[in-house]
Amino acid sequence: MDEEYDVIVLGTGLKECILSGLLSVDGLKVLHMDRNDYYGGASSSLNLTQLWKRFRGNDKPPGNLGSSREYNVDMIPKFMMANGTLVRVLIHTDVTKYLHFKAVDGSFVYNKGKIDKVPATDVEALKSQLMGLFEKRRARKFFIFVQDYEENDPKSHEGLDLEKVTARELITKYGLEDDTIDIIGHALALYINDDYLDQPAKDFVKRMKLYAESLARFQGGSPYIYPLYGLGELPQAFARLSAVYGGTYMLNKPECKVEFDDNGKAFGVTSEGETAKCKKVVCDPSYLSDKVQKVGKVARAVCIMSHPIPDTKDSHSVQVILPQKQLGRKSDMYLFCCSYAHNVAPKGKYIAFVLTEAETDKPEEELKPGVDLLGPVDEIFYETCDRFVPTNKHEEDNCFISTSYDATTHFESTVEDVIQMYSKITGKVLDLSVDLSAASAAAE
Repeated sequence: MDEEYDVIVLGTGLKECILSGLLSVDGLKVLHMDRNDYYGGASSSLNLTQLWKRFRGNDKPPGNLGSSREYNVDMIPKFMMANGTLVRVLIHTDVTKYLHFKAVDGSFVYNKGKIDKVPATDVEALKSQLMGLFEKRRARKFFIFVQDYEENDPKSHEGLDLEKVTARELITKYGLEDDTIDIIGHALALYINDDYLDQPAKDFVKRMKLYAESLARFQGGSPYIYPLYGLGELPQAFARLSAVYGGTYMLNKPECKVEFDDNGKAFGVTSEGETAKCKKVVCDPSYLSDKVQKVGKVARAVCIMSHPIPDTKDSHSVQVILPQKQLGRKSDMYLFCCSYAHNVAPKGKYIAFVLTEAETDKPEEELKPGVDLLGPVDEIFYETCDRFVPTNKHEEDNCFISTSYDATTHFESTVEDVIQMYSKITGKVLDLSVDLSAASAAAE
């Protein structure tokens, strides 16, 4: 271990694994260590026995739930947008050859007490149960504007400069109702609050286009895809990638203490009495707890069920977004469901999550609106996890710390953090112009 590395990465969470893969592909010498004896850190994937140990304190799950090893329960469940940034990163690094994806069946939104499909195109707007007749027509016009909008074609801009016009002004032009804005902003453009309304509309339109293009990609019921056997496959795929490029992975390394010189710059990591030297350290918040601050917490319920979520057209895999205003909250709530169709549970079993940014200390009460939509559950576990953000200046200490995972059930914010970290570490912009057809998702 007494070698010198360009970068030492601590923790095998999703973000850390993606970064170590990207840096290895760039030709940097990477050492990747984890104090645990399993991959994934906070974003690990658990079998039934591990799930029981974590939430019930013993390793004797009831026999009626099926075989433990047929469960792959992701602790940070997130779907991937078919044309989204994460899929581009996977293709860019060629990790797609280690993974098998399957399209996600449904994308729904909770509105006025009902669950319904998220309308993503002009045709769907006209069919939607979420809007009255006149609103459908207004929404259809808006969707056509978005579909036709091309950044390089001024004719498609209808005289609007989306760098200057805010999302609110754009929506007002089409006269859309508040409930419709809620659906479009939170379930289509996937914003986690309403700040976007007062920012330039360009990002808003881009996000809507990404959703519609991803939806069209696999002709499924949603714009999302998910790996067979769950997200636990991702860290391992990146570990294999890193090894191909000469990177080194070490699990089960206790302590992993970052060493600093007299100027406060990190120069290495010590574990079991040996120090590996490096120019930069990349890690999750748990490895440098004095350089992060708590900014909130995520409340989540993990459920094992024997049926799909009601009113989701019997979808085996589905996301339902409950916009904050519909629940009188400050943050959205998310339902995530996956089943044996994605090999994350034994035949006939479904894994559902309810997640939100915690606003109280009572997860059971706070998550109730989401849990009530699930129908009967076989088992339910609750937990709350703190969210941290880095407070250090990487120019001063050579440490690059990821932010904790948020409550969203899609990858958009997670990948944003990874790409910003990549630019800070390398000083260059990640080129993600790739051939998207390199990632395919199996049909039913």
